[in-house]
Amino acid sequence: MSVIKGIKEETLILRLVSGDQTAFELLFRFYYPGLVIFASRIVLDRDEAEEIVQNFFVKLWSDRKRIRKSETLKSYFFACVKNHALNHLKREKISERVRNELRKMIETDRLYQPDVFVESELQHRIKSAFEKLPPRTNEIFTLSRFNGLSNQQIAEQLQISKRTVETQISNALKLLREELKDFMFILMLF
Repeated sequence: MSVIKGIKEETLILRLVSGDQTAFELLFRFYYPGLVIFASRIVLDRDEAEEIVQNFFVKLWSDRKRIRKSETLKSYFFACVKNHALNHLKREKISERVRNELRKMIETDRLYQPDVFVESELQHRIKSAFEKLPPRTNEIFTLSRFNGLSNQQIAEQLQISKRTVETQISNALKLLREELKDFMFILMLF
């Protein structure tokens, strides 16, 4: 399970089921933007997508006692919004052929997978993790990983020992792994 704003998802589920409005608000703020983008790719209308997602959250709050404590919210939320969006298309009398094509595309295309919509949170966490690196460590890591310099080249350019470069890169990787541990499953995809 993931961590949202420092709180384990399973704790948020328990709090939500018990009627905690703060837990509901945290979940809303965390998932709303990604769910709207997801729904808008299905219904092709941002306003309709927002309405679908807002209706989903209203229903979530009113039916919160039915949420099973073992569910992961991300997959549950995206599946529900997908179904609401497809139902919207059905009500709008979109042809059966177009609905079937959309359904197939949603199930197979990477752009419609929930993890894509969590990536903006990942980008924020990566930026935040890099800001936590000491300036010199950040500089060395950037030269190594983004500029493609060897450890020897970095050592010569910064006039430090190769061992110092290796230590700084190791320290950076350790901190980044710790800061991004909740997203390791996504990072492995790239």
